[in-house]
This record gives sequence, structure tokens and C-alpha cells, in this order.
Amino acid sequence: MSRPRRMSPQARRDDLIGAALDLFGSRAPELVTVDDIVARAEVSRPLFYRYFSSLRELQVEALRTVTVGLIDGLAGLEEGPPETRLRAAVRGLVDVADHYRAGYIALLRSGSVIATSETDAAIDEVRNRAVALILDALGVEDPSPLLSLTLRCWTAVVEGALLSWLQERTVPRDLLDSWLVDQLTAMLDATAKHDEAGAFP
Repeated sequence: MSRPRRMSPQARRDDLIGAALDLFGSRAPELVTVDDIVARAEVSRPLFYRYFSSLRELQVEALRTVTVGLIDGLAGLEEGPPETRLRAAVRGLVDVADHYRAGYIALLRSGSVIATSETDAAIDEVRNRAVALILDALGVEDPSPLLSLTLRCWTAVVEGALLSWLQERTVPRDLLDSWLVDQLTAMLDATAKHDEAGAFP
């Protein structure tokens, strides 16, 4: 489907970012060129440079879009008991990571040529949001150091699992969701046995 010729500056900028993210779905971000993006967006190279000073700037903005999507996926969760809310959170994270597959992989891959200090900070924001969500679901306002460590470790498990799953897909999607939640439950059970600070209500 052809794009409208006239767009507002923000809409055109968003369209170029969207074109880049579409391309990230089939190849690594560092392999996508300006020519690829302008062809997908059906615009000229001069128009591209009217909105972005460089390919690097667009790459960073596109990856920031991925992190915003991850945060938004954690924002509006269904009501209910902790397990229901946690399962919804995991589904939201996996949905966004799958939608932006190549961008997500580039965001978290060690040594990515696209990742920057800015995107690292954005990833930290996603991790912090995930931890805050779990604490809210558990009804814990003042977590102990051991509980905080547990939740940080679990976010690392989620990231590692998603990276492997997005590249290999050897595990069915529904099984991945439930396994990640069960991993957290098992980790919380282990923490409760050792946490003398009384982290749980």
C-alpha cells in the first residue's frame, strides 16, 4: 500500500522509523542502509536527511521505540491476583519483543554496534519498570535486598530466554510464557526461605 505524499513532520519521522523497524524484522539493524529505508518508506534520500542527520540517529531512535513499546507493554495490566497480573506482564513483554524481533536482539546483544549509552539507559528503565510491577503485584512496598536481587536476576533470565527464543523458537510460545512465570515463582519461593528480613507480606 502506497503512503500518502503529504505528512506532518512528526508523522513523516515516525514513518521513517517504522520503515526501519519493518526492515529490522528481516535483518540485523546494522545491515539496513539508508537506501533500504527510503525504498521502504517510498521517499528520497534528501527527504531522509531532512529528518535525520545520519543513519546512526535513525537506528538509535528506532531502538528507543522498541524500549518504549516494552514499557508500554508493562503499563496497562489486567486486574486480579498476582499470578494473573504477572502472566499478563510476561505476555506483554514477549509480544513486543517478538514484534520488534531484530531490534530487540540488537538492543540486548552484547557488543551490538547499534547499542549506545542512551539505549542502555532505556533498557534499564524497562528492567526497573518490570521490577516495580512485580513488587506492586506482590503488595510489597519496601523490598529486602534479597528480594530486590531475586527480581533483578529474574529480569536477566527473561532477557536471556527471549534472546534465545527469538533466534531459535524451539519452545512453543505459550510454554515460554508459563515457564517464565513459573521460574519467578520458584525463585520467590527460594528467597522466602532464606530472607530473614521478611520481604513478603
